[in-house]
Amino acid sequence: MSRAGFWTCLSGIVLLSRLSHINVLWADEDYHLAAAIQVLHGKLPYRDFWYDKPPLNLAFYLLFGAHTGIALRLADSLFVVACCVLAYRFASALWSRREGMFAASALAFSLIFYMPPANIPLEPDTLMIAPHLAAMYFAWRRKPLAAGALAGIAFLLTPKALFVLASCVLFGGLAWLALGFVGVSLAAAVWLASNHALASYWEQVWRWGFQYIGASPSNASLTAGIASLLGWFGFHAALCIAAAWYIFREKPPRLLEWFLISLLGTGLGFHFAPRYMNQLLPPLAILSGCGLAQLFASNQRHAPAVIVLRVLIAGSLIVPIVRFGPSYIELAMDDLARRGHSWRDVAMDQESRAAARIVESAARPDDTIFIWGYRPDVIAYTRLPFAGKFWDSQPLTGVPADRHLSTDVPVSAEWARANRLDFVRSPMPVFVVDGLSHYNPSLDIHRFPDLADWMRQYCELGKAGETTVYRLCSDR
Repeated sequence: MSRAGFWTCLSGIVLLSRLSHINVLWADEDYHLAAAIQVLHGKLPYRDFWYDKPPLNLAFYLLFGAHTGIALRLADSLFVVACCVLAYRFASALWSRREGMFAASALAFSLIFYMPPANIPLEPDTLMIAPHLAAMYFAWRRKPLAAGALAGIAFLLTPKALFVLASCVLFGGLAWLALGFVGVSLAAAVWLASNHALASYWEQVWRWGFQYIGASPSNASLTAGIASLLGWFGFHAALCIAAAWYIFREKPPRLLEWFLISLLGTGLGFHFAPRYMNQLLPPLAILSGCGLAQLFASNQRHAPAVIVLRVLIAGSLIVPIVRFGPSYIELAMDDLARRGHSWRDVAMDQESRAAARIVESAARPDDTIFIWGYRPDVIAYTRLPFAGKFWDSQPLTGVPADRHLSTDVPVSAEWARANRLDFVRSPMPVFVVDGLSHYNPSLDIHRFPDLADWMRQYCELGKAGETTVYRLCSDR
């Protein structure tokens, strides 16, 4: 296949996979959309509103105005294709254009046929794929200053970029790596300090992050982590087989160590969400690219071991296609028929859309909003500004979003109590959207005594499923 034909096919497949999600928002992408919308309203993260992720995450969404729908999915597609181009460039430089095409294809396949919440949203672990690949490429080319700077850029997406920096060290140039990394990090710190946001950045991203890591959920264990990893490797078995074949034959020390360092980063704090495994995709795509090129080379055609491995790889590719492919078709068919999605995995998003319509039907210019629970998609749909610094319940309950549907144990009860005191003294939002109380009655907003007087000032406006929309009684 020609180079133009290859990239046309790959880009088209990626685009179709993303467009099928044109009427869905997934957890995490909605969070950064909501934050970016606040920046468009003239607010600064950390200083003016709570944002517990490094700044470049929301900056990505600013590139297309933090819009949902086709703008979001086109941006998603361009990002995935850009990552594939980086994988192609790296593998081609290591070996040849053939390996580059296999590496790009492996990465595209992995970013399509796996759990949508781990693949579709461009959240920190997924966004880091691009600077991760670029940093390692420049480290391999013995350009440590550029590699360090790119690792620094990744660090402004997620602290897990420290594992990217550690991987770059494998190729030497420690002093220049450190200079590039520190230079980017220092520039970001100076910008935050000049905008009076550095202290808040430390509190929201780092203090909250350390507490989150330190308070592992009840099901966090080595056994659970191993099970999660085995499940991920199972769905990526084709790439793993090809990578193992290459490692067994060539024993590439630095590339293997890169994979192992990345593996350490996937389970930081015994948190094994599927999206965390995206840190493994850059080294796995590069290693499997060469393995696939070798296994499917014409001069390997009659080797018995190669034939067996080819069959195993083909079979391994079928499993994720069968498991995850139908959901793309289901969503696309719903869109073509102009009907709502009935897929259970997007039910909460559909409920949030309905709640957003209730808000929009009563909203006036300059109205503000607050979310009880983790429903930033409501903000992404309504595009309303926050009234004050706190805009969702996480810092007020102290219970992170990844567990607040199942527990009421805060990571820091004292800190959450102090945040609630600040919250009730802040400007009151016009709308309150409660998407948590029904799902976890232990965190019912009405059960917090220090919010009782505050909440009595709101009247119910409507319900969307199990989500309740309130409005200031005095604002009616």
